[in-house]
Parts: sequence; C-alpha cells; structure tokens
Amino acid sequence: MQIQDLPYPDPGVPDARSGPRFLWWLGRNQLGGQVKSLAWGLLHFVAVSALPFCVGFAVQAVVDRSGRRLALTGGLLLLVGVCVALGDTFLHRAAVTNWITAAARVQQLLARKAAVLGSALTRRVAAGEVVAVSTGDVEKIGWFVEAVSRFTAAATTVVIVCVALLVYQPALGVVVAVGLPLLAVAVLPLLPRATRRADVQREKAGRATELASDTVAGLRVLRGIGGEELFLDRYRRASQEVRHAAVRSARMWSLISAIQVLLPGLLLIAVVWYGVHLARQGRITIGELVTVYSSVMVLTYPLRHFEEIAMAYSFSRPSAKRAARVLSLERATDSEGARQDDPGTGGARPDDPDSGGARPDDPDSGGARPREAPAGDLYDPATGLLAPAGRLTAVVCGDPDAAGLLAERLGGHPAEPGTSVLLGGVPLDELPLDTARAAVLVQDKDPVLLSGSLRELLDVPASGAVTARDALAAAQCADVLEALAQGSLNAEDPMDIRITERGRSLSGGQRQRLALARSLVTDPEVLVLDEPTSAVDSHTEARIAEGLRALRQGRTTVVFTSSPLLLDRAERVVLVHEGEVAAIGVHRELVHTEPRYRAVVTRETDEEAALNGALEELNALEEIEETA
Repeated sequence: MQIQDLPYPDPGVPDARSGPRFLWWLGRNQLGGQVKSLAWGLLHFVAVSALPFCVGFAVQAVVDRSGRRLALTGGLLLLVGVCVALGDTFLHRAAVTNWITAAARVQQLLARKAAVLGSALTRRVAAGEVVAVSTGDVEKIGWFVEAVSRFTAAATTVVIVCVALLVYQPALGVVVAVGLPLLAVAVLPLLPRATRRADVQREKAGRATELASDTVAGLRVLRGIGGEELFLDRYRRASQEVRHAAVRSARMWSLISAIQVLLPGLLLIAVVWYGVHLARQGRITIGELVTVYSSVMVLTYPLRHFEEIAMAYSFSRPSAKRAARVLSLERATDSEGARQDDPGTGGARPDDPDSGGARPDDPDSGGARPREAPAGDLYDPATGLLAPAGRLTAVVCGDPDAAGLLAERLGGHPAEPGTSVLLGGVPLDELPLDTARAAVLVQDKDPVLLSGSLRELLDVPASGAVTARDALAAAQCADVLEALAQGSLNAEDPMDIRITERGRSLSGGQRQRLALARSLVTDPEVLVLDEPTSAVDSHTEARIAEGLRALRQGRTTVVFTSSPLLLDRAERVVLVHEGEVAAIGVHRELVHTEPRYRAVVTRETDEEAALNGALEELNALEEIEETA
C-alpha cells in the first residue's frame, strides 16, 4: 500500500481484544511495507557500520605505504557512501509510508465504527476521549508500527558488526561483543517507571482535553450563568497537572537518554585503553585499533533506535488500548450470535457526519437515497409506543433523559439485545445499514451544524420530494436567512451564505430551525424529532407546528415535546410514564382527563394539581345540585 493508494478499499477487521494485539494486527497487515523498510534499513545501517572498516583499511594502507590498497579502499569508501545515501533515502521514504498508512488504517477503522454506532458512540465513550483517539493517539500508533522495522534493522546490524569484529580482531571484538548487549539492556529496568509516568501524563492530558471540549460545548450556557471563570480555573488546574506530569515523565526519559550517552562513552574509553595496551604489545595494528574504535562510535547510531522503540511502545501502548476500546464497542442486535458491529444495523442522525449517509458538506454526496425501506407502523416493544404510519404522533415524557433514550431507540440504537424497534413488523436491526438509516432519521435536541454554505448544509441524502425552499419555509427560517445575509458581504444568493462551525454565530433558536429544515429536506419514511422547538418563541413555534404538519402529511412523524402548541397540532398524543405508555389520545382530551399528562405539559405543581382537583369536584357538585 502506497500513500497515493489511500484510503484503503477495506481496512479489515481489527483484533481489538487488547492494545498489544491491536498493534500486532496492524503490523501484520502492512507486512510488505515492513519488509521493505527492513531491507532498506539493513542497507543503510550496515553501510554506515562498514565505514569504520574502510577507515581502518585506509589508515593501515598509509602505514604500510601501499598505494594499491589505499586506492582500493577509496573505491570501497565511495561504494559504501552510495549505499549509505540510497539506504537512508529509501528507508525514510518507506518509514514515512508505513507511518501514514498505519495511521490512515486506524482512522478508517474509527470512522467506520463511528458510522456503525452513530450517536451512541458519545454516550458510551467521552467526547474528549474520542477526540484524543482520532488525533494524537493515531499518530503515536503509527509511530510504533513504523519504528518496529527500523529497530529490527538496527538490532540486526549490531549483531552483524559484533560478529564481524570478533572475526576481524578477536581480542578487542570480545570487549565490544560483551559491552554492546549490556548497553542495549541497561535502560530496561528504567522503562517500567518511565512508562508509568508517561501513562499518568496521557491520562491527565485526556482529562484536560475532555474538560476543554465540554467547556467549549457549553460556553454559551456558562456565559449566561457567569460560570466561565469557574470552568476556566478548573481547566487551569488540570493544565498544571498535565505540565507537572509531563516534567516528571521528561526527567525519566532524559535520564534514559543520558545513560545511552554515558555507557557508550565508557565502552569507548575501555576499548581505547585496552586497544592501546594491545598495540604497544604488538598484538594489533594501528589500523585495527582505529577500526574497532570507529565501529564502537558508529554503533551508537543504531543503538539509539533501542531507546526510540522503547519510547514508541511506551507512548503507543495506552493509545492502542484506547483505540481498541473504541473499536471493540458493539451494538446490540436481535439476531443470536450475530456480530454487534454488523453494518446491517441502522438509525441515523442528520447531524452525525459519519452516520452512514453523505456528509452535508461533502460535494460527492449526490443526494442519493438507498433502496426502499419497509413501510408501516413504528413500534417500540420496550415501552409499547406505537406511531401509526402516515400520522403525526407527539410523545410526552416527564424525564428528558428518558425521552432522549427513547428517541435513540426509535432510531435503531437499542439499549440491549431483544429491544429493537419494529418498522412495518420488521426489526430495524435486521435491515441493511443504508436502508435502515433512510427509513428512520433522528434529530436530537442538540443538533450540530457543520461549517459551509447553507446550500452544502442542505445537500444531504434525500428523496427529492421536499425542496430546500419548502423545508426552510416550514421551519420558519426566513429571519435566519435575513440575519445570515446581513452578516455576509459577498453572497448574492442566500443559499451561498456560509455558516460558521457548529453555527456559533447563530442563536440557539436559529440553529434549531436550520437543523429542522435539514431534517425535513431528507424526507425520510419516519422522522423522529426530540424537542425541535425548545429554543423558539411561542409565535414562531405555532407556525412551525403548522408547517411541520403540512409538509409531513402522509409521512410518519414522531415529535418528543411538552409544548402545548405542538401537542395541539398532533394527530395522536402518547404519554410515556416510567418507561411505559400510560395514556393515548389528543391534547385537549388528555389535558383534562390525565393528571400526569397535565402536570408535564402545564408544569403544574402538586399543590396546584390538588387545588385544580378540588375545584373540579366542586364544579361537579354544583352541576349536580343545579340538576337536582
């Protein structure tokens, strides 16, 4: 695999049982690149290690006044120099290719897992951890996978040079052959402590990243309540903890680096002292002494790769563990023995860029829809909720968190096996991924707007039956377009106006209406909306309710809301209480006959409910008396 061939047609099925197993799986899947890097590494390191022998031959040729041997040595030096240059060039090329392709494979695996899990991913893994895995951790994993081949080449070169020195000059070769392995393993006792300190640093850095992500996501709310300084102080403390941990980790690694410099120096001193002693006795020549001395000096270069592989593994092991944890996340299915990350599970969000459809800002999305999904009623066996086909059903749930989980389940994200939602009598989990996600679309209460033009925002997989103009009108986005036009100097067409990342320049209500328009454009068989008008004023909300009902005529729509304006326009209202359907009817009927419904919709307190009950009883008695 070359860089120009990326992305992979199929990144494969990873071994995510543990971090080391995942690293091993990555290495095996780029065996060709590893072998190529090993071959070029051997050429480079062996050529570099051959230079001292050439220098020794040249020195001895000068001592012996042999012009012929000096000329031969010069030619040999030229050949070795060419090998060094070629080996270094292509080793670097192969190493970078291995690094990038390994990182790209991990990123594709993470993107595929995000597409399968959809919005369920951030419910099971913190958003900060997902960011850390998909950015810094990917680089560290690629570093280790790439460094393995270079380390193997370096270790092989050390063995070759030790054997060559034993053959070339046994007396000094023994000293080098004994000393070099000791140099290689001298730092091993320090590696566990260095690894632990590095793990602590990364753990604290992950917490700081998560805290920063959560703070930025809730910045508008924090400013509203004056809590930004509190969170800023928390982030400062977390940042200082990261700094202290990084300093402690750096001290350990600097000690390891110092040992890697000190011990080769001591070995050089021993070689020189013993070599001079042998030369004075006439047991070795000057050229042999220079050769052995130069070899020990040059071998410090491949020996540095022993320290690098230790650092690479230390940093990549927790990164691989986190990546394996994300990749091992599974979705529940109703099919016994089926893989839970089977692409044949569905339910999508319009604000999830990796949820299986085309990205709203992807110019290649094309707006194509998958094959036809089954039509019929939407039924949740866990709660008994039934949304009849072609009707607008409003769901009232006193617990917002429970409402969000129910909306997720309707979108094909069951909390546990055996609780899959049925569409037309068919479990969503049994449908192919693209079919299920075309059938049911979920918009949660905090939709995300990607940066780009309004045209790109609304360029999503759709049936084509609903135009962008109709969707914007139904979502009451006229004032939003006007506000965007006022803030844009170049765009003549409102559809070309650019929206900042996450729509930060818009108010909460404006973002909510644009997200609703995006959902309406898709025109899915079933549309699930979770509090779509919670940030909108009552007049606009009433118009949205009318527009939503008119535009979705004949389509199944489920709206989770407690707004009387939306509930009054619904054809069917369902009260879900403590995880079960408690009442079914229409708004004006339930508000008078169902106290639990009235308490949620009107925000009625217990005292007010008791007073209203007493008044109703009093009115009933008065009517009886009048009748009598």
